[in-house]
Order: sequence, then C-alpha cells, then structure tokens
Amino acid sequence: MILLSPMAAILLLQMQVPTDTSGPDATAKSFLLFVTVVVTAGVLFWIFKPAPAERGVEKTRLAYLYERKEQTFENLRDLNFEYKAGKLSDADFTSMRDSMEQEAANILAEIEELEHESGNRQEDPGEPVVGSLGQRR
Repeated sequence: MILLSPMAAILLLQMQVPTDTSGPDATAKSFLLFVTVVVTAGVLFWIFKPAPAERGVEKTRLAYLYERKEQTFENLRDLNFEYKAGKLSDADFTSMRDSMEQEAANILAEIEELEHESGNRQEDPGEPVVGSLGQRR
C-alpha cells in the first residue's frame, strides 16, 4: 500500500476527472505531482530518520577509579548495615568485608599511583576535607 499526502491524492483525482481547459496543463500537473511526491518523501524521511548516536562523556582512568572508590565505600556501608540488621552471619560478614576492603585498598593504591605520575593531586569531589584533629571543615 502506498501512502500519499492529501495533496497528492487530490492531484491524482484531478488528473483522472476531465476539467475545463482553463485549468493547468499536463506539464504543470506533472510538476505539481513531482513536487508533492518529493515533499512527502522528505517529510517521511525527516520523521523516521535514525536518531544520532549519543556519545557519553569520556572518563579518565582517575575519574573512573574515584567513581569505583565511592561505590566500594557505599557497598561497605550497606554490608555493615545488613550485618547489624542480622541478615548476615559473622563468617559471611567477615569474608565479604575483607574482600571489599582489599578492593578499596587496591583502588586507593592505583589512585595514588596515577596522581603521583601526573604530578598533581586531583581533589575527589565527594571526599570531605578533614582537618588536623580529624574533624570535617
């Protein structure tokens, strides 16, 4: 089934129905039909064109590690909460906590190594500033 715009359908009907001689000649009708088809094709293409692929912001390795650090610390807090709620046994809590702490230590070591290589320390936006007495500023 071919879809035509209303204007194209009217033009096709007018071409088949005899009209008086004062109307447009065959060349004008052909031109109007051609323009209608082109406009209809353009509108359909514009409506159904594929969306451009969205590219996310490219992260540096350091930004990725800061993100993983925050996620690991959040997982440790959740693990501690579930242990205090009685959902985990002592053995399960200890083994999971040890593995998460090891993962956090590896992440922190890699962050420190990358910051040392770059020569400057980038502040983690989620990290609170701690004074000499261990209090947040």
